[in-house]
Amino acid sequence: MTLDTLPARSVSNSLPFDTLAAQPADALLSLIALYRADDRPQKIDLGVGVFRDDAGDTPVMHAVKAAEAALLKTQVTKSYLGAEGDAAYTALLEGIVFGDPTAGERLNGVQTPGGTGALRLGAELLARANREAQVWIGTPTWPNHAPIFAEAGLSTRSHRFHDAASGHIDFDAMLYDLAAARAGDILLLHGCCHNPTGSDFTPEQWQAVADLCAARGLIPFVDLAYQGLGDGLAEDAAATRMIFDALPTALLAYSCDKNFGLYRERVGALWALSANSAIAERVRSNMLSLARSLWSMPPDHGAAIVRTILENDALRADWRDELDAMRARLNGLRAALAATHPRLSAIADQRGMFAMLPLTPEAVAALREEHGIYMAGNGRINIAGLRADTVPVFAQALRPHLEALNGNA
Repeated sequence: MTLDTLPARSVSNSLPFDTLAAQPADALLSLIALYRADDRPQKIDLGVGVFRDDAGDTPVMHAVKAAEAALLKTQVTKSYLGAEGDAAYTALLEGIVFGDPTAGERLNGVQTPGGTGALRLGAELLARANREAQVWIGTPTWPNHAPIFAEAGLSTRSHRFHDAASGHIDFDAMLYDLAAARAGDILLLHGCCHNPTGSDFTPEQWQAVADLCAARGLIPFVDLAYQGLGDGLAEDAAATRMIFDALPTALLAYSCDKNFGLYRERVGALWALSANSAIAERVRSNMLSLARSLWSMPPDHGAAIVRTILENDALRADWRDELDAMRARLNGLRAALAATHPRLSAIADQRGMFAMLPLTPEAVAALREEHGIYMAGNGRINIAGLRADTVPVFAQALRPHLEALNGNA
């Protein structure tokens, strides 16, 4: 039989993708394109969520360079590691995240392709366990959170979280909305350095969240993507450790993208806490089978870098020094920006790379067109996109828009 003699098929069968709906362009990627096309030398990029130094660069950390040099000399194979990835990497990172965990065999961790991979693997695990569970997500949040859970087949619900006018968490409104959550539902939590608001719970509020989960049978899923960029490694993990100590079941998605500067290497991990060791064995087998179907084996290079740093005392010390400097830069810029206008004062008490400005979409567009200042349409800015010399320039451009808010108050 030749192609000429094959039976004819209908046109609809020959166009299998004709039922696909066009998807909207990613807003951040569109913003990047606009920024690159702008030839004004004074333009400011506050949109892309990467750390930048005083020169506006996103450098490779010295500890990372040293680890890569060591790997070049010592690595003898590029063979597969298995669906769980680099077990030594996960074990060393577990110490950074949990300190001295008391869960023992109840806690399972596997390497994932970035924090996004960890979130997706956790979502698939939860969907396999209980597809009727709902995922409660605060507003606003990282735009990719809801799609990740939706693609895993889980329904999402939103609860109030941040009050844009005051720049603070509306905790009472959050608790009111979560009164509708059912036993077995999942509560997504930002472990520190909330993206996009920079607003984190107080220790007392974290305890109230843990109490709520225990009382209503909710499963906390912590997204810890910025450890060390808020108040310190231990300080930024304190809430996660408390949650995992207080509850029988919890999940943690972790990213090394920001605190190791390994954005394009996609380095992450997922930990799942189970009520007992017997359940934990079943959880691990499901984590590995799901990982095998999603990406088969995670990429090795970035995880090998992190492992090399954490198992070497000198490199670990260098990494922590660099991380301390990054954190100091972010918090210094926060203080400087907060001091420029009363409407921005809350930014000084927030942490991490991001903040939400009380701006309308029209004001965001005007700042872009008139001043070459680029930010997300909802007013989210990347603090690291500022420099000491651009803070006053940015503040001056913001002032009329902030004053307009005062006039409408």
